[in-house]
Amino acid sequence: MSDARIKVGVVGAGGRMGRTVAAAVDTDPALDLVAAVDPHAAGVELFGTTVAASVDALAEAGAEVVVDFTVAPAARDTLPWLAAHGMHAVVGTTGFSDDDLEAFRSAFTTSSCLIASNFSISAVLMMRFAELAAPWFETAEIIELHHDQKIDAPSGTAITTAQRMQAARAGAAGEWPADPTEHEVYAGARGGAGPGGIRVHSVRMRGMVAHQEVILGALGQTLTLRQDSYDRSSYMPGVVLACKHVAEHPGLTLGLDALLGV
Repeated sequence: MSDARIKVGVVGAGGRMGRTVAAAVDTDPALDLVAAVDPHAAGVELFGTTVAASVDALAEAGAEVVVDFTVAPAARDTLPWLAAHGMHAVVGTTGFSDDDLEAFRSAFTTSSCLIASNFSISAVLMMRFAELAAPWFETAEIIELHHDQKIDAPSGTAITTAQRMQAARAGAAGEWPADPTEHEVYAGARGGAGPGGIRVHSVRMRGMVAHQEVILGALGQTLTLRQDSYDRSSYMPGVVLACKHVAEHPGLTLGLDALLGV
């Protein structure tokens, strides 16, 4: 990409997150919002850009980077299209399978794709801290708390956190001890068993946005890591950072860590 402003398109621009992304791109002096796509909001004016129904508008506008905060079934079609057109992708959509990721890795050979379960810098650091702590503790549980409109559980951030903790634990200290619970008065009271048996608890609560606690315990001590996002704007510094630097990381990148150097 040139030294001029980076041309950015937004897919899913009609949704709350899409509109927040468009606003962040529009206000950053290094970025230029050139296209917005959402078949459910076609014709709507968004920061001087008319929302289009088809991704063809991204090519027509010369978008260099495209931000996708939609749903996995839609993104499975959009991302290969972006790769075929040489566009970089910044993706906040979750729910991809390992096969999906392999397909994206194969597709993005001339452009880059960054997929992150969370673009909040505080959340990225929380996951990294949990990963670092995992080998040093004997037990761990995750509690993720979200607004009452979130339809999936657990969250992508909780899943990623558990996966990273388990990988760090398995490589340094072996498996987590088995859950001693023999009887649940209410089914599911102990949460869901994630990687390595790490228990993950999902809370859906009106008034919340996105929050997570990781509690680690060892003999005579506990460590609690908590991250809170009080507004969708908390994700925007990470999204903007990704738009500016995704081209520097060829192929498929998972997580924002590489851009933060952690």
